[in-house]
Amino acid sequence: MAYGYNGKILRVNLSTGEIKVEEHDEYFYRTYMGGAVVGAYYLLKEMRPGIDPFDPEALIVFAASILTGTPAPGFSRHCVVCKSPLTGAIADSQAGGFWGPELKFAGFDAIVVKGRASEPVYLWINDGGVEIRSASHLWGKLTGETQNAIREELGDNRIRVLTIGPAGERLVRFACILNECKHANGRLGMGAVMGSKNLKAIAVRGKKKINIKDKNTVIKWAKWFSENFMDNPSNAGLHRLGTGEILLSMSEDGQLPTRNFQTGYFEGAEGISAEKMHSTIFEKGEGCYACPVKCKRVVKAEKPYEVDPFYGGPEYETMAALGSDCGVSDIVAVAKGNELCNKFGLDTISTGATIAFAMECYENGIIDKNDTGGIELKFGNAEAMVKMVELIAKREGIGNILAEGVKRAAQKFGKGAEKFAIHVKGEEMAMHDGRVKGMVGFGYAVSPIGADHVVVEHDTDFDFSAPEVFVEQMKSLGLLKRCKTSGMDYQKLRMFRYLQFHFSFMDSLCLCVLAFAPVRTFKMAHLVEIASAVTGWELSLWEMMKLGERRVNMFRCFNVREGFTPEDDWLPERMFEPIRTGPREGSKWDKDELSTMRHLYYRIMNWDPKTGIPTKAKLIDLDIPWVIDELEKGGKPPLD
Repeated sequence: MAYGYNGKILRVNLSTGEIKVEEHDEYFYRTYMGGAVVGAYYLLKEMRPGIDPFDPEALIVFAASILTGTPAPGFSRHCVVCKSPLTGAIADSQAGGFWGPELKFAGFDAIVVKGRASEPVYLWINDGGVEIRSASHLWGKLTGETQNAIREELGDNRIRVLTIGPAGERLVRFACILNECKHANGRLGMGAVMGSKNLKAIAVRGKKKINIKDKNTVIKWAKWFSENFMDNPSNAGLHRLGTGEILLSMSEDGQLPTRNFQTGYFEGAEGISAEKMHSTIFEKGEGCYACPVKCKRVVKAEKPYEVDPFYGGPEYETMAALGSDCGVSDIVAVAKGNELCNKFGLDTISTGATIAFAMECYENGIIDKNDTGGIELKFGNAEAMVKMVELIAKREGIGNILAEGVKRAAQKFGKGAEKFAIHVKGEEMAMHDGRVKGMVGFGYAVSPIGADHVVVEHDTDFDFSAPEVFVEQMKSLGLLKRCKTSGMDYQKLRMFRYLQFHFSFMDSLCLCVLAFAPVRTFKMAHLVEIASAVTGWELSLWEMMKLGERRVNMFRCFNVREGFTPEDDWLPERMFEPIRTGPREGSKWDKDELSTMRHLYYRIMNWDPKTGIPTKAKLIDLDIPWVIDELEKGGKPPLD
């Protein structure tokens, strides 16, 4: 008997209507374990190099893992993997909530979708049964309207609905996918890929229980987490104020992205802080499947904007992207922007970053009111920010250009706009300044998916002012010393590599980083014990770290095959400019330092330092020698 996984992967071809089920053996599941690695497996094996992300033959994979649905905190997530329409690289976007566990309860570990339906459709998966149903009546509807209509149509309010909004239908390149209308596979344009396939939603209902080898051990540690998470400084803060708890301290330390990353101190930070939100518009905290932390915020407002609590509330990244990065200091405006993003299906980070880019272009005379439709698109104009969200979602006016993302918009604007486009590989930078956090900045540069903030645990969690508990918990990875916050050195390069593999296996197993070590409540040993209890395998931290390394290398090989080179592992020009004001004034990256660290990183990773291609030896070491053949077929043979 298989424990932890169903052994079934659903295959759907929307062009032909064919539905079939693939079954894999234990070797497959122990090698890839689900999540992002399973997604990369299918993309590398079945997608031709150079395919357009919107081509009907392009795949999109929705995957849980061998641990998803375990009744304990942190096991709620699923991932979506495809070729990103924003970057042209591989894309992996994670979401919490309830949809991932429900997929497992319905009998499947993953869904692989290809093709394009002749008319809008949605998938209905019910206890192992699968239907392709018409969604013509749902096309054009907001996410909440879609979810409610599907539940009413199928007669079950407990159905979990993964859906896109009008932004995905209009192929906005950073459109997202949502479940429960508030848990987002946010980054890299997953919603646009669904839209290109005329796939409006995937509705799931399951009553099957996951087979767990040792339920008592799982229950023991789930109970222990619930009784002890408030003793962890990070989890306690998340429970009290949500992810936005860090916003004020980020500004006070000079690392809060402000006015398109011109500075790291925002004089209006208090107005968009978690404290302000809680004292004015906060309704309640909510959590994901089996999690007592309840870090999600639900907000409601009536003035100056009406904000519907059905769509949740803003998290830190959103508060910074639509707030400080746009110079906006009104929490209600930020909450309204978040609500609109969730209604229309937009990534809040890329949306805010793209608006901030346009604001800086406006203030520098690159665009004017003739371009904006009369909108005074200046930093601090909350009304303009809110209006731009809607224009982007509907691809109206200047929103049609901004819907392409900052890289393409800058090329369209010209006149030097490129220097205001803060992105890596085409993905807008997350709301953490890489000039302050060295490993985060380096991760932006070398990450296969672009400027993502969960490539590595952040420098500030291990610097000389970090809580001792964080430093103690990373020692099981062989990382024994605190580090400086900014810049990179040999110690931090080694730390980066280990922590990158750690975060990578977390993504592969679809785990929530807000529940696990080295910073949160569950320790490394807890994870290993729970994973072994679920699967019946005698797992180890070593095996999990190798899984993380496998994911990084498979992602790298996909990108190499798509034409990415070491020149793409670089930071935007603004990261080499000094922060202008605040406590971190003058902080910046040095180009020689980045080049040196990139070269050493390639060597440590056993990649060709000239091309960045993983060597044959490394791919054999990771038990993926078949990837060698895929690289050779794509004209990118690895070194012996």
